[in-house]
Amino acid sequence: MRVVSGIQPTGNLHLGNYLGAIRNWVRMQDALEEGSECLFFLADLHALSQPHDPAALRAATLEMTAALVACGIDPDRSVLFNQAQVPQHAELQWLLNGTARMGWLNRMTQWKDKAGKNREGQSVALFTYPVLQAADVLLYQATHVPVGEDQKQHLELARDIAQKFNNDFCPEDAPVFTLPEPIIPGEAARIMSLRDGSAKMSKSDPSEMSRINLADDADTVMQKVRKAKTDPEPLPSEVAGLAARPEAANLVGIYAALAGQEPAAVLAAFGGQGFGAFKPALGELLVETLGPIRERFVALKDDREALDAILARGAARARKRGMPTLDAAYRALGLVRH
Repeated sequence: MRVVSGIQPTGNLHLGNYLGAIRNWVRMQDALEEGSECLFFLADLHALSQPHDPAALRAATLEMTAALVACGIDPDRSVLFNQAQVPQHAELQWLLNGTARMGWLNRMTQWKDKAGKNREGQSVALFTYPVLQAADVLLYQATHVPVGEDQKQHLELARDIAQKFNNDFCPEDAPVFTLPEPIIPGEAARIMSLRDGSAKMSKSDPSEMSRINLADDADTVMQKVRKAKTDPEPLPSEVAGLAARPEAANLVGIYAALAGQEPAAVLAAFGGQGFGAFKPALGELLVETLGPIRERFVALKDDREALDAILARGAARARKRGMPTLDAAYRALGLVRH
């Protein structure tokens, strides 16, 4: 089993990033049996699909590396690297561009959402980045890829590209690419804004009070929870009672995700109580969970030498694992490299 997953490097990592993706990565790493492997990468090449500040991208890549290690990704047990140090990703994308089809990419819902009405003004990279995503996982013969609901379509595209390449260029008994299977986390850890229960928690929200950052100290966490938007009604005793109460549902969901419980169990304990009792309990649970992560993150985030070394070691391991697949793809296409 080989698990491959990437995350775009962004600053100000928050609770939504942790519960939505990073914690699941750590669990997969810790659960793998001997002989299996996880490869986790910072998708800095993908960041080029949108306008960006080069210095900010570099800083965010290092900050994200520090955050992943602080959250529990072990560079000795998993392969942790950034795309830019593994040129095989971009090479394989170009080879796969000959197999991918315009119609497939036109149907990508994220392309439609991000491009909006100004498709002619978007970068080619924004249109073709699903092909780079395919290269990201096919390069390593990934057997499994953790995906959220919004990425399932892109993994299906990767499988389509791999299948067509194998059909077009490979003997039936010697395909170049493995078709990866999705891993969809069972938890509904979709964390919403503390100011608006209908919007996802996001670093782009102008309000700092909308999110819990991994770098927030205990006092800041407690203050943000205390000021989180709620309604005047007490918590219900059953989950059905949260149906029309998005802010209440969000806070209960956060507590449940942190405690490893179902929302029903949280309401069994707090049902009938007001937020004056529930919020301090939630804040304390957040501080207890995030405190050790914050300490490790703060200690590591400015140690550029250590972070560069982690990424360099991981990239060397990734290049070694990806090279056989890239060589096989070149040979299948009739291209002479050596």
